[in-house]
Formats: sequence, structure tokens, C-alpha cells
Amino acid sequence: METEIPSTTLQKVAELEKRNEAAFIGGGSDRIAKHKQGGRLTARERLDVLLDPGSFVEIDRFVTHRCTNFGMDEQKVPGDGVVTGYGRVNGKIVYVYSQDFTVIGGSMSRTQANKIVKIMDMAVKNGAPIIGLNDSGGARIQEGVEALGGYADIFLRNVLTSGVVPQISAIMGPCAGGAVYSPSLTDFIFMVKNTSYMFVTGPEVIKSVTHEEVSKEDLGGATAHATKSGVAHFATEDDRNCLLMIRELLNFLPSNNLDDAPILPTKDRPDRVEESLNSFIPDSPKKPYDMIQLITKVVDEGYFLEVHKAYAQNIVVGFARLNGRSVGIVANQPQVLAGCLNIEASVKAARFIRFCDAFNIPVVTFVDVPGFLPGTDQEWNGIITHGAKLMYAYAEATVPKITIITRKDYGGAYCVMSSKHLRGDINMAYPTAEIAVMGAEGAVNIISRAAIAKAKDQPAERARLTKDYEAKFANPYVAAEIGYVDEVIEPATTRKRLIDSLEMLKNKRDTNPPKKHGNIPL
Repeated sequence: METEIPSTTLQKVAELEKRNEAAFIGGGSDRIAKHKQGGRLTARERLDVLLDPGSFVEIDRFVTHRCTNFGMDEQKVPGDGVVTGYGRVNGKIVYVYSQDFTVIGGSMSRTQANKIVKIMDMAVKNGAPIIGLNDSGGARIQEGVEALGGYADIFLRNVLTSGVVPQISAIMGPCAGGAVYSPSLTDFIFMVKNTSYMFVTGPEVIKSVTHEEVSKEDLGGATAHATKSGVAHFATEDDRNCLLMIRELLNFLPSNNLDDAPILPTKDRPDRVEESLNSFIPDSPKKPYDMIQLITKVVDEGYFLEVHKAYAQNIVVGFARLNGRSVGIVANQPQVLAGCLNIEASVKAARFIRFCDAFNIPVVTFVDVPGFLPGTDQEWNGIITHGAKLMYAYAEATVPKITIITRKDYGGAYCVMSSKHLRGDINMAYPTAEIAVMGAEGAVNIISRAAIAKAKDQPAERARLTKDYEAKFANPYVAAEIGYVDEVIEPATTRKRLIDSLEMLKNKRDTNPPKKHGNIPL
């Protein structure tokens, strides 16, 4: 016999359902319809795509703001413009907030900030990533300094959380003024082409102050930030693609700084030999090749998730797996600026290395670098300081560091690119490697200037001396003889040698001297 439910209980359940419906509808059907024009998803639909089905648990659904200024006491919507809670991505717990632009433009109120701060604190306590889906018109003007204080409370947690749990930001609408600084403090920023924008001051303000005319897309759209500023790590085609890319990225990351890099099953044999690599590096040292092709020949299933793909393309960074183990890859790209290091490449790689080090992800480096890019523009804009950031990042990192020199490794760039001297654990080289202070032609012009000047046939003498220099120094064996290179390997065995090294280093323990923190050259 079933127990009869008291009518008062039914009434209370009905009241709960009514309140839930009010929260689910956000700013109302008209605003939702307008918001969804152009293929945009609502705040809750975005969570449905991001999280494993049925895993989302909402927190603070019924919270409302407390502002009474300017008639705000008549504009109260349950949740106050942000959906917060936790769920799972590929089975792992994550904490999320998703701003709802249909509710007062998703503007940041004191109450909305409190909701975001609550789940950020929960994420740190429970060692799980934080994902913010940003879609907001900025601070709620009606609340004044209270809204600004809410932003600052979030910024503080972004800083204190940095290196503790991964922080991921998706910009899925406007993001202006103070709203840009929380995403900028997180580890990865995703943007959506044509619908998301980030700028400190918008086109109207710029026009009034500097008289420059620029569109929102050109100033702070996804393409601008993915190619010019480097603010965006990923520029995606639409909301759904953005959210699925976040899921893919999370597959490579541990949940927190105490967990090891994740290991997933693979059918790719660890001892697979890639014969094509034996003839992959061109005979001419001046001929470019695609470093990404080399990477994909070596990693599991040929899959490489490139980060910052459209920015500073003379260096490549991203995630892959070797025998199932997640690794971070840094590689010079000979196809762009001959693989030279410049300001943008140095900063891009340094940031990526420091993330990997914070979250126990081994770093694999492929080196083909002729040096730092020369020029007044580089010098006057601080290549010395910015190049030092890359050196600092490699030297500071205590995760397993494996380096393979494929071809050129000249001058100061040799030191910087995860050399043995910066605590590289395993440093290998191909037989095609050239490790020297500089290229043969430049070296001969300096050290044999007098001999060339005295020669009757100067071009022939220069060619002879250059060939002698190449025979002595344009190879990996001088470095191998003194232990700066641990092993000269057959390129075809690259995958096996990397996996062997990772297995050997899996229990590596290394520490830096006790200190509050270092002073990286910013």
C-alpha cells in the first residue's frame, strides 16, 4: 500500500518546481530568442555540451542580488545572471560557472561574484579544475564599487589558485574592462570567432581618445587575439566547438598540482619504428621542413593538440601522448623565420613550460634553432628580457625534461632550449644535429678573417675553411664527447627513445632552493 503524500508537501514541491522554472528561463523567452541568433547557446545549454550528460549539480540557483538603486529591486532573477556548480568531464569532477547574458547583460554584481568565489574555493579545496564561461557586459553599474569589489575578489582567487588547479576561461560573448583580467589570469583562454570580444577599452573610447577607428572584431575578436596579441590560446568556430575543445584539453591535464599527468590506453606500440624519419631532415641546412609532421610521426596515434596555433608560429607548443602518458611538447618550427627565437616565441613557450611544470606534465623539446632573431625592433622591445623568460622557465622546471636536437642548435639559443646545463634530464641528438656557437659561414668570417684576406683566391679559401669548420663542429659528436648530449640516436627510433626516457624518469624528484618565489624577468 502506497503512503499518501500530504497535500502541503505537494504544494511545497510545486512551489519548488515553480522557482526552478523561473531560474531556468533566465531573462525570459524573448531575450533567449535574441541571444540565440547566430547560433549562440544559452548559459545552461553550454553546460549541457561541456559536461558529461546528467552530471551537473547546480549551486546557488535561487540567489538574487540585494541592490535597490535605480529600480534594481524590481529586476530580480533567480541566479542573478550566472549558473554555478560542478559536474564531470570525461568522468572527472570540474567546477564551472556560466554567465547568462539574458539576465541584465550577464553583468557582474556583488552577488554574482559571491557565487563564483564560492565554487572557486570549493574547487581548490577539492582539487578540481575551474572552468569559467564568460558572457557579460561588465560590472553592474547600478552597484558601483560593490561590483568592482566582486571582480577583485575573483582576481585574488585566480592568483592564489594559479598552479594549484587548472583554470580555463571561455569567452563566449563580450568581455570588456575589468572583466578581461580574470580570464587573463587563468591558464588557457578559448574564444569564439565573430561572437566573442575582449578589450580593456572598446572602439568608442579609443575613437574619442586617440581618434582611431576600429571594429570590435578587429580590436578584440577571436582572430585578433589568437594571431596578434596571443591573449587567446584557441580560436574556435562556434559555441559547441569551443566547449568540445575544452573537453579535449582536459583529457591531457591532471585535476590538480598533486596528481600526475594522466595516462590513457593506447594501441600505438611503444617500440614503433618510424623509418621515414631517417630521411626526414633535409640535406641542406638552409631548407625548411615542417616540425609538426615530425611530432605527429612520433606521438601516439599521430595526435597533437597544438596550443597558441596561430601565434608566434616560429615555435610550436601543445599536448600529445607517448605510450598513453600526457606530455607537453615545445619545438622550433623551421618553416617560420627559420625557427629563430623572438620576443613572441619566447613568451609563448615560457608560459607553456611553466604550466606543464606546475601540473607535473613532462616537457619534450625538439630543437632546430639558428639563434635569436636579429633586428632593432627585437632589441628595442626587450628581446633580452623576454628571451630570458624562456631560459628561466626551462631552468626552473623540475618535471622530466627530454630534449632532441634535430638540426641547428646555435649560440645562446642552444643554452636556452632545454640544454643539459638547464637541468635537462635526457638530451639526445640526431646525426644531422649541428651544435656550435654559430653557423659555419659566420664563424669562418670571424675566426679566419686574416687568412681569407691573405689568400689569392678568397672565395675558394673561404669555402675550404667553411668545409673544415663544418667537419669539426657541424655535428653532434663534439657535444656528445663531453657529455652535453647523452646519446646520438637514429631518427627512426625517436618514439622508442622518448618513451624509454619517460619511463626511466617517471619517479624523478627534483626541487628548487627554498624561497618565497623567484623574480622572473617580466
